[in-house]
Amino acid sequence: MEPQAEYSAQLPYPDGIIEIGGKKYMTDAKGALMPLALVEVAEKLEDEMVRKIIHYAKDLSDRVTRFKGHTYDDICSLQALLEQEYGAPAGGKKGNITFTSYDSTMKVQVKVANVLEFGSRLQVAKKLVDACLSEWAEDSRDEIRAIVNRAFQVDSEGAVNRSELFMLLRVAIEDERWQRAMDAIRDSIRVVGSKTYFHFFEREHSDGEWTPISISLARA
Repeated sequence: MEPQAEYSAQLPYPDGIIEIGGKKYMTDAKGALMPLALVEVAEKLEDEMVRKIIHYAKDLSDRVTRFKGHTYDDICSLQALLEQEYGAPAGGKKGNITFTSYDSTMKVQVKVANVLEFGSRLQVAKKLVDACLSEWAEDSRDEIRAIVNRAFQVDSEGAVNRSELFMLLRVAIEDERWQRAMDAIRDSIRVVGSKTYFHFFEREHSDGEWTPISISLARA
């Protein structure tokens, strides 16, 4: 048995090698079968590395998904129990809530964030802002122009820069057109849903500093 084949047989993930009539092949990007002997060593090593990483990434993703589901179920079960016991739902108006261990060394935070969209009035706001900047010309500050450019910049998915738009709303300018533009931005905001985020923390003792446990969990 070839060393490469012997090693591949021990791998916990598919090695990408196809055996037909006793001969071994690898499938190229066009779907054609390439004899294994003609595949460059570097390409074999790269293929093996990618397959290994993707295998473990998918396994980790599956475990995170299961953990996310268990976390959500556990929290909902406790909230239902508390509501039954005290006759009122646990958590704030938006659903935010924090659970802490009895010794106050561990805590789980649940935060609910609104999912926002910006409607057609945003284009009205952009025209009003552009008119202001054109008239102010050299008198307008460069930092305001920079914020405006970033705020209305659309990414590859057609979404505007939400954080920059909110920063723009905090700029205090008394010009009546500017104020109308800010009103148009506010009127363009629509809440189209929400996402629930889980955050985990621990500390050595009850009055110590909280240390986050890094894991990305969001439930749509």
